[in-house]
Amino acid sequence: MTHVLLVAGTAPTLSMLKAAVEQFRAAGATVRLAGYFDREAVDGVLDAADVCSLTEAAAERGDAFAKRVAKLPPARRTWASAERNRRVLRDARRAQVLVALDANAVYTVWRFAERNRRADAVFGVAPGLRALQARAERPVQYVLRDAVRTVPSPTVTLRSTKRGVRHSAGAVLRRASSPAVMRTAIGAKAWRTAVVAPRVPDAMRAKLARRVSLSMAKGGRKTGATLVLDQAAERIGNRKLSAALLADAARADLARGHDNPKLRNKAIGAALNLADQRFKKKDLAAAADQLSTAFALAFNRGLHFDGVSSPMADDPDAYLAVFRKNAAFKALSAPRGRALPAAPAPTGRPLRLLVTTYANAAFLKAIRDRYENHPDVEIRYLDVNEDDTLRPLVRGIKRIMEHALGGQPAFHDKVEEALRPHLDWADTVFVDWCTNAAAIFTAVDPGTTRMVIRLHSYEAFAFWPHLVDFTRVDDLILVSDHLREVVEKVLPQLAGSDTATTHVVPNAMDLLPFDREKTDPDARFNLGLVGVSAVAKDPRWAVQVLRLLREKDERYRLVVIGEGLPRKASAAVRAYDDLLQADLEELEAAGAVHLVGQTDDVPAALTEVGVILSSSVRESFHCGLVEGTVSGALPVVRDWPFFASLENGPRTLFPTDWVVSTPEEAAERILKLTATEDSWRAATEPAAKHALTMWDWSVVSREFDRLLLGGQA
Repeated sequence: MTHVLLVAGTAPTLSMLKAAVEQFRAAGATVRLAGYFDREAVDGVLDAADVCSLTEAAAERGDAFAKRVAKLPPARRTWASAERNRRVLRDARRAQVLVALDANAVYTVWRFAERNRRADAVFGVAPGLRALQARAERPVQYVLRDAVRTVPSPTVTLRSTKRGVRHSAGAVLRRASSPAVMRTAIGAKAWRTAVVAPRVPDAMRAKLARRVSLSMAKGGRKTGATLVLDQAAERIGNRKLSAALLADAARADLARGHDNPKLRNKAIGAALNLADQRFKKKDLAAAADQLSTAFALAFNRGLHFDGVSSPMADDPDAYLAVFRKNAAFKALSAPRGRALPAAPAPTGRPLRLLVTTYANAAFLKAIRDRYENHPDVEIRYLDVNEDDTLRPLVRGIKRIMEHALGGQPAFHDKVEEALRPHLDWADTVFVDWCTNAAAIFTAVDPGTTRMVIRLHSYEAFAFWPHLVDFTRVDDLILVSDHLREVVEKVLPQLAGSDTATTHVVPNAMDLLPFDREKTDPDARFNLGLVGVSAVAKDPRWAVQVLRLLREKDERYRLVVIGEGLPRKASAAVRAYDDLLQADLEELEAAGAVHLVGQTDDVPAALTEVGVILSSSVRESFHCGLVEGTVSGALPVVRDWPFFASLENGPRTLFPTDWVVSTPEEAAERILKLTATEDSWRAATEPAAKHALTMWDWSVVSREFDRLLLGGQA
């Protein structure tokens, strides 16, 4: 039986197709049809099994493929779809006669004939019938011919070999560098050697290094995954490619909850050098991109927030020195100033106050409540994260950086258009948190509007303040003297004459609701922790204190108020939380821990707490401690390690007898002052009175009036 494959570049006319099929079948052949048309166009001529629609086959491969094929010239369109269709390729290999029914099918038939050299390849039905007749008349000749044409043409072989080598090499590489191989010491060492082999092109070395690093990480060799990127970067001459590998290595190291300062500093230095180079060549987008990389590494949350130490805490000047020597960074924080000074508070009408933040209003309730009910204030509130126009602008850190470097005029125009109505309306803008909102509000000249920003301890260890133009800020509020000491080291530009004036004003806390009677007769034996959703709260320090106390008296227990640590945040958080959970499970089983969880009524939860702990490594103020103190609990404050080297700290913020240096000192203070009900009350009542006198909103609000309202206060 002779097999005939008809190929059509467009839908054939039914009468012609029907006549051709009948003639081929009459000559004793089986007939199959493939073409770039819909199957419905040839219904009734051939069985469905004998027809392959290449348009339908292309669509099955996805919209992207179908659209790409449809854009090709008609002759190439048919082949592009046919060469990826296994069924058509199989029919082409089996056929003794390949027939192009139209001009758009000729190229496809020719490509089929390169693969199937035994077949007669013809254009038109008549030549096809003649080829079929010749085979019938000279069968021996065709058998012999077919026997010597069993392999494709050399051209096809070469083309297929090149493609096969690429695919085979890729497959071999994937298998040879798989995670299973990397789990073995021999395999990992062999691939590390391959990555640093001499005379390997930069692009190929980088690609190989990334593949090996990924496989090593999946194979459990995370240190090796970082090392191979670092070693490859050292052997790459292309500075951009080398810097990218170093950044990848440092990111991978930090992502696993580890920090190699040498690697991190090398990656930051490489990114900053490139930023300088690009900035000098006026490629501001590329400079901003490299600055963003350097910032992301230097201010990675794992370094400053997800551990109990920070490389920047001891010496901010040394940590930031590499940035301050960088020309691009200097341009980023260069003062742009304002055309006019802030106007004095208005007379004859209420002061217009805009209170704004980015997605965090945790410390604004008392402030908003006060000024919403103030007869001389008209207040508006703006969360820029909830504003459809501002949200995409404040999230574009690279655009903000590029704008600060002198580029992105269109971005400036968008910010100006979005903020100007707010700035024109407000007499004073109060921005809480020196993050996105502060950066965007100082990206434009505020005009005569007074700008006031409040900075908490989080931002002191983040990159956002370095994107804020403080020459456009009138007043900077900090909540404690030790925070001001840190911020002045982190932001030396605050020492300038035309910059923001700094003020120390405590957080706005309505403390009276916390002044309640204790409901538990043994409350003095209950240690309280309020808010443990950050590693910086270091609740394991409190666990140490509890263990020491229970060695003396098993009535002591720990009450934890608030949600737990965000385990998804980073590997460092998960590692800390694993240890914490093991501690808590053991103590819970002994009845020594009560996990209250998240609650909307913290004053009620504190009625069973007799000792309030501040176990943190870093706090700007610690509202939870003060609230617990007002509730009648004994304050015990760890000497926060982040600020131990400063002149100011918890010992200058709170009465010195509240502060301890070690868990042993904490246990000693608690045992001494909770020994009896009388000794406990004698210590807690003056502490509560001190807290109310110093930090209740009725006292602190006067400072806010002075700063926000000016002449209206």
